[in-house]
Amino acid sequence: MQTKWLIPVLCVCVLIIVPFALWGARLDDWTARTIEAPQDRTVLGLILFGLLATDIVLPVPSSTVSTACGYILGLWPGIIVSWAGMSLACFLGYILAAYFGRPLTDRLVGKTEVSRLEALSRKHGNWAIIIARPVPVLAEASVLFAGLGGMRLSHLMFLTGLSNAGISAVYVAVGAFSMSTGSFALALLASILLPLLALSVTKLRTASRD
Repeated sequence: MQTKWLIPVLCVCVLIIVPFALWGARLDDWTARTIEAPQDRTVLGLILFGLLATDIVLPVPSSTVSTACGYILGLWPGIIVSWAGMSLACFLGYILAAYFGRPLTDRLVGKTEVSRLEALSRKHGNWAIIIARPVPVLAEASVLFAGLGGMRLSHLMFLTGLSNAGISAVYVAVGAFSMSTGSFALALLASILLPLLALSVTKLRTASRD
């Protein structure tokens, strides 16, 4: 059962790594020119914040945006912007699910992901919110599920706030380190592979129990 997930994961990794090996230098040059342009970093920070805040309803690659926070803004400003944007997305997701119910939730993340979250919640309780946060799609589903289930908003924000802080610290640190090496390609590669790793671990653990 583990081989079932291992082969697709390896194939995806190869498809991601090869383009970076071929065009990573060009990406670094383009990124350097963009950052060095006479733009106000406050504006860039607000744009990054806005992207993360709308992740609950738009297909925003939050891992890449959080990594860009570190690359563009630096470690601590990047962590603050990333954490604030992700937390606002959690708040908005909870409100949307609480007011518009299951039809909207199924539309945003799909019935399959909501069902997975229900199974995860039955096993781990409220800790499922934290467990799901690093996993693409499942992270959004967990917040919407909390709104559907009537979890207290203060409790949700406490759990997601802690988890968002840890996730932001990891991605922003990767971005800040990549800035020190002058390679945004490295930051972008890590921002793709890390959530893929989290998703793969979740899939393998689920498959091992089947």
